[in-house]
Formats: sequence, C-alpha cells, structure tokens
Amino acid sequence: MGSLGDWPEPVVCVQSLSESGELVIPGQYIKPQSERPSFFLKEMNIPVIDMTGLITSREETMKQISEACRVWGFFQLVNHGVGIELVDSVREIWREFFHEPMEVKQKYANTPKTYEGYGSRLGVEKGAILDWSDYYYLNYLPLCRTKWPAHPPSLRELMEEYTNEILKLGAVLLKVFSINLGLKEDALQNAFGGKEVGACLRANFYPKCPQPDLTLGLSSHSDPGGMTFLLPDEQVFGLQIRKDNQWVAIRPARHAIIVNIGDQLQVLSNSIYKSVEHRVVANPDKQRLSLAYFYNPKNDILIQPISELITLKTPALYPPMTFEEYRRFIRTKGPRGKFQVESLKSQR
Repeated sequence: MGSLGDWPEPVVCVQSLSESGELVIPGQYIKPQSERPSFFLKEMNIPVIDMTGLITSREETMKQISEACRVWGFFQLVNHGVGIELVDSVREIWREFFHEPMEVKQKYANTPKTYEGYGSRLGVEKGAILDWSDYYYLNYLPLCRTKWPAHPPSLRELMEEYTNEILKLGAVLLKVFSINLGLKEDALQNAFGGKEVGACLRANFYPKCPQPDLTLGLSSHSDPGGMTFLLPDEQVFGLQIRKDNQWVAIRPARHAIIVNIGDQLQVLSNSIYKSVEHRVVANPDKQRLSLAYFYNPKNDILIQPISELITLKTPALYPPMTFEEYRRFIRTKGPRGKFQVESLKSQR
C-alpha cells in the first residue's frame, strides 16, 4: 500500500479513456460480478420535502424530515432557498471546467494527502479496481488549503456564493434534526464544532462508458462526513441507493437538492439516523455531472453518540473518534459500502 503522499500507480483520467474511442474498458475498471450494476431497477423516489413548509406547516414538515432521516437517510429538498439561477450556473461552470483542455486540468492534479484538486481515483491501495469517473475536490472550510481552478474565471465567485447558501441551509437542517431527536436546537451544531464546521465540495464528472454493465461511476459507499448536499444532473440519471437490501434508481426533482445523512450523523444520533449506501452507474451514451457538497464536523473534534441519547436500553454503539481519524479510512481504502461505520460497533 502506498502512503497518503503518493498514488501507487500512474493516474489515468477517465475522460481521456472515454474519448479515445476504445470499445473495451481497461481491466482495472471491471468490477467483480457481485458489484456490477443492474439497469432494470424500479424507480422509487425518495421523500420530496418542500422547505417552505417549515414556515407554513412546520409540524408536518418536521415530521416528514424526521421520517426521511430515520427510514431513508436520503431526501430531496425543493424551495430550499438557493436561487434557481445559481443552482443552474454552478452546474454549468463545472461542466465548462471538465471540458477545458487536459493540460489545463492537469495543472491541478491532486495527491492522496488532501485529495484537493483534479483527480480520478479514491484510495491508495495498489491494484485496486477503479471507478469510471473524474472529479475535482475543493476544501472550503477551513480555507487554508483551498485550490481553486483559474478557469473558468467566474468559477470561484460562483462557488463562494453557492457555498454561503449551502452553509446556511446546513445550519437550518442541523437545528431541525436536533429538535426532532429531542435535543436542544444547537446540539448537533455544537457537536460539529459550532461555527468551525468543515465544508468541502466534490464536482463529479462521469464520462461516457462503452461497457457500463461492467463498471460503476462511483462504487457503493456511505458518506463519511456529516451530511451531503447533492446537486444532481437533471438530464442524465445515475444515482442509486440501497433500500431494504435492493438497489433503487433515483429520479431527481426539478431544481431540487438531494440531502443525505453521513456517517458522523449516524454516530452522533447513536444510529437513530442512518447513513445509506449509494452508488452511481455509468452511461454508454451521455456524460453526467453532479456536485456533492459535504457539511462536516471540525476535523479534530471527537465524534461520539450524544449523551442525551444514551440510556440503559440504548447504550452507546460507537467509540469516540475524530472526523480526521475516521475519514483516513476512505482516503486509504476507497469506497467500501458501510463497512467502516459498521465496523466501529465491534470496537465497543
């Protein structure tokens, strides 16, 4: 295994493979039979929640959010307060970036140390089976290491505006989650580090794939952080979640933001709220782009089940661990379903 300072093998951009015209994908992208996707899934839309209900019908909307967190771990927000024009603009500006010449993108090539920048693999295990996608990863909070692309020139300004809106939305949802758990409204925000939360973005680009039945755009995983705000591609679907041990295809609502519970919220809630496995399938005919914004605890704060949720009947399921210690797993191993968070239970 390589260290977190190096990739174990030369990194190949998947977009280059896609544009080469080859009809056979390289062996390192071919998944084991048991992990290959099915394209004949039923669509089962995750709960769609209208945020204006927090003003007009608060009790009912709070109940909808509570059920979504406990039963699904995923929901779509509409009328979320983030401007429609801004939502469309940030998607398109990242599409522009991924269509910049390869020599421009390679200036921002990343390393496993922070993952910041342009990359094409997760995890540093030599010989690992890779995903059919490229990405750009940006730290926003803390700001000290942010690696912004210079092109397109308006990208940074747009993303700072979008980030501010997502941070406001995240703070609102943490209050709602806290109240729904029977806690003080600032309980989860404080557990995340108060005003010193972490925030980062991964722009995901999924090029066309000549053999989408053999690979995945993104392997099955639960998000290691607090919660994720996903701006999906509204034209090209690809997100699937595991529900009742079956894969279900998700159809995004127009101008919706998809929210999902991360492992840290599962730990803090002592498994009342659940992070959920999800994956992305590849497409033979179309490129796909999505933006995942991660609202995370502060790196060095200890994450453990909140004391008010611990009783004799519901003992703590997870040991204390900092978020930085926790996410080192995915930086080393890459996506592995829910193995990481479930393995913590055996450490009690």
